[in-house]
Amino acid sequence: MDGDNTEWKEPPIPEQIKPEDKQPQMSELATLGNIFIEPGRTFEDLRRKPRFIIALLIMMILTSAFAFTFYYKIGAENFKRFAAEQLDKNPQAQNMTAEQKENAMKIQTTIMTAVRYGLPVIFLIVTAIGGLIYWLGGKAFGGNGNYLHGVSTWVYSSFPPTIISIIANFIILAFKSVDEIDIASSQRGLVQANLGMFLDGKSMPVLATLISFFDVFAIWGWVLASIGLQKTNKISSGSAWAITIILALIGITLRVIGAVFSGNPG
Repeated sequence: MDGDNTEWKEPPIPEQIKPEDKQPQMSELATLGNIFIEPGRTFEDLRRKPRFIIALLIMMILTSAFAFTFYYKIGAENFKRFAAEQLDKNPQAQNMTAEQKENAMKIQTTIMTAVRYGLPVIFLIVTAIGGLIYWLGGKAFGGNGNYLHGVSTWVYSSFPPTIISIIANFIILAFKSVDEIDIASSQRGLVQANLGMFLDGKSMPVLATLISFFDVFAIWGWVLASIGLQKTNKISSGSAWAITIILALIGITLRVIGAVFSGNPG
């Protein structure tokens, strides 16, 4: 415009978006304690830098230690007797010869031994698959976490309930006599933190399995998983709970199927 002496000025630079802080505020050792008291803050830190090795090793060691302690407390003969009882439940065993039954029992005891010694490997495989499921589940709901975020969430959502339940199992195992321990109902541990403890698992294995779905330790793990998925994948609370509930329903379905075929509560 004529007579306008105002000089042109460069427009201000738009405010730059501050990049996400990638530096963790907790050490891996600190996360082991903070996950019990500040799960939200702990998972936020795992978002900055996924980590899980120490927590995974602790769970592997304690679980294996309990499995071997349980075996030596029960004794090899009682486990053989348990294998024979399981074989008798199989309708196909009625047509077996004595030698075939003996071979079948040896196979069952060998499998139980292999599982006991192979628990660390099983732990690694389950963790790898669980982390993959959490990662893909987060992606399906618009999350931006990576695979290591999924593994970290899987491990640290399992860590508190696993540690507390194993400690409780060790305490009960120390004070409980062998005659009071039922091997079939103790496959998932001696601590029964659900209403299934009031049912006869031998006569009602499916119902006992269904009721055990609402377990204190399981619910604790679900809450931690939903918090972890929300924080590490940047998804809504509803989406995180949807992933958690879907996996829990798949898990109880597999356990019920196992109870139908084995005749033991899962």
